[in-house]
Amino acid sequence: MKILTIILLVSIVSLFGCNSPISVKKEIKTSDQNTLTNYFNNFERDDILSGGVKMIPIQTPSGEFQVWTKRVGNNPRIKVLLLHGGPGATHEYFEGFDSFFPQASIEYYYYDQLESAYSDQPNDTSLWHIDRFVEEVEQVRKALNLDQDNFYLYGQSWGGILALEYALKYQDHLKALIISNMMCSVPDYIKYAEEVLGPQLKPDVLTEIKSLEAAEDFSNPRYLELISTYYYPEHVLRMPLGNWPEPVVRSFANINNNLYVTMQGPSEFGVAGDARIKNWDRKADLSKIKVPTLTMGGAYDTMDPEHMKWMATQVQHGRYEHCPEGSHLSLYDDQETYFKGLIGFIEDVDRGMFKK
Repeated sequence: MKILTIILLVSIVSLFGCNSPISVKKEIKTSDQNTLTNYFNNFERDDILSGGVKMIPIQTPSGEFQVWTKRVGNNPRIKVLLLHGGPGATHEYFEGFDSFFPQASIEYYYYDQLESAYSDQPNDTSLWHIDRFVEEVEQVRKALNLDQDNFYLYGQSWGGILALEYALKYQDHLKALIISNMMCSVPDYIKYAEEVLGPQLKPDVLTEIKSLEAAEDFSNPRYLELISTYYYPEHVLRMPLGNWPEPVVRSFANINNNLYVTMQGPSEFGVAGDARIKNWDRKADLSKIKVPTLTMGGAYDTMDPEHMKWMATQVQHGRYEHCPEGSHLSLYDDQETYFKGLIGFIEDVDRGMFKK
C-alpha cells in the first residue's frame, strides 16, 4: 500500500476533520433475528472480559512476542481473519467492516501483525521477511481455533501478498481466500505504475516527481504536495483529503515507517531501492490454489485491475469483484460494490457453491 507520505498528511487532515461517511444505497441482506441473537452471544467465550481482544504469543527466531487480535461476533461456519496492508499499517482502517459484517452474521478478527501498533514492536529487522510473517499467521490461526471448515483469510494490499503466500503453504487449513487490491507480481506492479499510472499525471508534475525521487528527496514538502494533490486522490482514496474516514487517518498515523520502507521502499510509484519485496512474483503458482478465491480491485487502483481480474482465472476456483468507482481503498470509495461482492462471495462459499 502506498502510504509512506500519507503519514505526513495526517496533520493536514486533522485541520479539516473527517466528515461525512459514504452513503450506501443498498443494505446488505441481514439474517433472521435468531441468527443475530446467536451472533452476539458470548457464552463460553474466553475473551468476554476483554471485549473480544486476545493477545497471542508468537514464537520467532528472536524469541517470543505478543500480537493483538480482536474478535467480533459468533458464527461457527464463517470466521474471517483480516490481514492489513503496509507492511506496518494497522487493523484500524478496517473498522468500516463494522458497518457490514455484523449484519451478515460474519464472525471476523482484527489483527495487528508483529511490529504494528497494538502488537509488540521489537524493531528487529531480521524478522521482516515474508516467510516469517506467514509463520506468524499460522500461529494466529491455531490460537484462534480457525480451520478448513470455517477459516476465510482476507488480505488487502500487502496483506494480499501475505494471504497468498499463506495459502500456497497452508491452504489445507483454509475454507476460502480473499485477495483485495493486490497483484501477484511486484515487478508487474512496478511496470504498471511506470507505464500506466505515471503517464496519467500532467507531464510537468510527473517530471518533477521523478526528479525528486531520483534525488531520493522523499521528505521534501514539494514531493508531499505533488503526491497529495495529484496522486492520492486519484489512486489511493478518491475522497477530498479533509474527508478521509477517521479510521484511515488513524491507521496511517500509526504506521511503522521503518518496517514499511525496509520492505516496500519510499517511492510512491512502485517499489524501489533494496526493498525486500521488490522481486516478489507468484504468477506461476496461482494454479496451485485450490480453495475458493476472490480477487478484488478498483478501476482507479494503484494496482492493475486487469491483472487482478486475470488472477481469478488462474486459480482453480476464482471470482473477481470489480469496483468501478474504487481506488486502492475501494472498501471506502466504492463501499457498496465492495461489500456486496465480498459478502456475496463469503455467503456463496458457505452455501457450497464453490467446490475444492
